[in-house]
Amino acid sequence: MSTARVPDEPAQPGGAVDVAALIPMLRRIVAARVGEHPAAEDLVQETLVRVLEAEDRIEPGMIEPYAIATARNVMATMWRRKDSESRNRHRALDPSVPDEAEDVVVASEEQSAINEALRRLTDREREVLLAHEISGQATRSLAEDSGSTAGAVAAQLKRTRARLRVEYLLALEHTEPPTDECRPVLLALSSADRRRQREVDAGRHLLECDLCAKLSQPLLGRGPLRDNEIHVAISADPDIVAARQAARELAIRAGFSGADLTMLATAVSEVARNIVRFARSGEVTIELVDGPRAGIHVVARDTGPGIDDVEVALKDGFSTYDGLGLGLPGARRLMDEFNIVSEPGHGTTVTMTKWFDKKGTA
Repeated sequence: MSTARVPDEPAQPGGAVDVAALIPMLRRIVAARVGEHPAAEDLVQETLVRVLEAEDRIEPGMIEPYAIATARNVMATMWRRKDSESRNRHRALDPSVPDEAEDVVVASEEQSAINEALRRLTDREREVLLAHEISGQATRSLAEDSGSTAGAVAAQLKRTRARLRVEYLLALEHTEPPTDECRPVLLALSSADRRRQREVDAGRHLLECDLCAKLSQPLLGRGPLRDNEIHVAISADPDIVAARQAARELAIRAGFSGADLTMLATAVSEVARNIVRFARSGEVTIELVDGPRAGIHVVARDTGPGIDDVEVALKDGFSTYDGLGLGLPGARRLMDEFNIVSEPGHGTTVTMTKWFDKKGTA
């Protein structure tokens, strides 16, 4: 396993691009062409990404001209894409509406899955659940019958409901989990137990197991909404934009502004782009943290080919398509903390953080 950690304030390598200095100029260029268009900031960030990728090929003193030409190309590409979408919109087909016979079949399959899920519970689990949900017996009454406490019965009911949801989804798919890790992960998701999810490394398992990734969607929707954390599945170029926008929106709510906001979003874009190019699929998690310091914490995880030598991949100028290094040096310089854990053949996890300054703003 290969790891690398970058200190809070890494030294600026000689000859490296001063990204913050480019941002005001690029914003003026983009604003002159697109005005207050919603995609304006995305265009700036896409330009920064391309400059970072090409910095080792740019002659000294040519960074600004290169950035200007790149911004113009990025804007031209956006307009061409929008024009193409407009001209071909009429070709889109409306989805067909299922007929009544199909609805009946679906309802029958769902009822069968519910019955099978109930059958898979223990006798005690089924008895308590049905007494509470169907007969309406209160937890205190159930506790008196069993010589327990109302709190213990409520906890048991919560676990039973979580298991019932998992078993229902498995029965609906007519399948069994392919590994011993699947059920513990699905149960942790179903019960919205974040501590347990970390213990079973649920995030990595969902990247490795197609079945659990599929079943996780309805289970994740059961937990409480967290407005300080966003998960973005990454598998194609549009997901890069989604991750970048998610990071920017969360950071704006947290108080980030100016160049730091752009650098954060650009760094997220870079690590998401690496996932698409080299691992094909993964996940980016953006989280607002408030202790011991306030900031934005980002985790980009994939199960791709991994990196043979992280230290080499983090060197400026490393941009070969033979490895997972493209964009990592640039992302590292944009963030305050940066860490990589990678194992060849088993994937890569990048964690990085952008902190607020001492005054509480970025």
